[in-house]
Amino acid sequence: MATTRLISMHQNKGKSIADCLADRTDYAKNPEKTNEGELLSSYECDPKTVQGEFMLSKRQYDDITGRQQASNVIAYQIRQSFKPGEITPELANKIGYELGMSFTKGKHAFIVATHIDKAHIHNHIIFNSTSLDCTRKFRDFKRSGKALAQISDRLCLENGLSIIENPKRSKGHYGKWLGDNKPPSHSDKLRQVIDEILAQKPKNFDAFLQLMQDADYEIKIGKHYGFKSAMQKNFIRLRSLGEGYSEDEIKAIIEGKAPQREVKKSSAKQPRKQEKSVNLLVDIQAKLQQGKGKGYEQWAKIFNLKQMAQTVNFLQEHKLLAYSDLEEKAKKCTATFDELNTQIKTAEKRIAEIQALKKHIFNYAKTRDIYTDYRKAGYSKKFYEEHRAELALHKAAKAAFKELGVKKLPTVKALQAECDELFSVKNKAYSKYHTAKKEMQDILTAKANIDRLLGMEQEQKAKEKLQDQR
Repeated sequence: MATTRLISMHQNKGKSIADCLADRTDYAKNPEKTNEGELLSSYECDPKTVQGEFMLSKRQYDDITGRQQASNVIAYQIRQSFKPGEITPELANKIGYELGMSFTKGKHAFIVATHIDKAHIHNHIIFNSTSLDCTRKFRDFKRSGKALAQISDRLCLENGLSIIENPKRSKGHYGKWLGDNKPPSHSDKLRQVIDEILAQKPKNFDAFLQLMQDADYEIKIGKHYGFKSAMQKNFIRLRSLGEGYSEDEIKAIIEGKAPQREVKKSSAKQPRKQEKSVNLLVDIQAKLQQGKGKGYEQWAKIFNLKQMAQTVNFLQEHKLLAYSDLEEKAKKCTATFDELNTQIKTAEKRIAEIQALKKHIFNYAKTRDIYTDYRKAGYSKKFYEEHRAELALHKAAKAAFKELGVKKLPTVKALQAECDELFSVKNKAYSKYHTAKKEMQDILTAKANIDRLLGMEQEQKAKEKLQDQR
């Protein structure tokens, strides 16, 4: 099941088109939401330079047509959200790409960013309002939303996914309609404050109440304790907060008779300094040979200058100014990532083998008596036809044991213990995997930029030497 929505992306007041495009595309490409950029795909543009390529097409549109843009629509976004647990991120990205191609008829460049940071996997498909030939603009047509939904439904059916047979128009946000994380309620905030205060280990319940008052909560003392913040209209009773928050349960935690709950991070979004990532330098000459034009050349030169500045800052921060240190760091990061990746793949392979072996052991045990009766019946054809399915399972199990080289069948308990150990190894490797991958990507990107710069300098020196000889 997938829901879709077509959104016009406008130029905001006081901001340039380039800045507005950057805001939209940077949000879509967020590495934290796209598994470090693995869930990004594109058509007729590079996700790393999509902003500049969209801007270039708009300038070419002005030059070719001589028309001024009548509206402030700079791009369009298709949001496609899938039912939780029904689809993999990779398939979602594939379907998103096919949806973008079908809806734009391949006439507009677009990127597809699949986000996996919510309960539901969803796509952000951003396509340029300017056509690829830079002669037309996309015009939102009547009933475009229905047309978009029909294409999405067809793609879902083709990939074995469910669809909404009788969709109802929803006034709410698409994420809320799917049961997405809502803003914290007063009860959620009260639980958060209680957990934070209990983490301070108050001496007794009275000390706990005093800390609640210090946190600007008004307390109502009666048969049941109630709390109210300045933002609330009514008191919230402890017993209404659910398991673990009654008066007796809180006292048990204070007295050490019950374990302390882990303090959850507040769901409120905290302002965060946005780190500028190091991107690969653009091969300007290669792009110009593809017919990108002088406008692109000017943008690419500025882009490369910025990326080299960021590369130098990155190397300074990580104390890698000596090329030998950078080279050694690149090897070390790559080796660390490869080792973690091998651990994960090896564990996954063995886990799959164990799961298959457990299944075959179960089938073998379930059909062993039937196979014994089949032998006693002299391999009767009639008996075989009556028990074809069971005998097929028994035969498949014996074939699997032979293929895996199993001479003595292990117990299911022993296999489960091995499987649990492998899951532990895999989880430990995964906890370091993404950090190691990000570090390796940053180092290799910086090294590639330095290598490219050194190669350009050597090429320039060779040209100067040739000119001097002439």
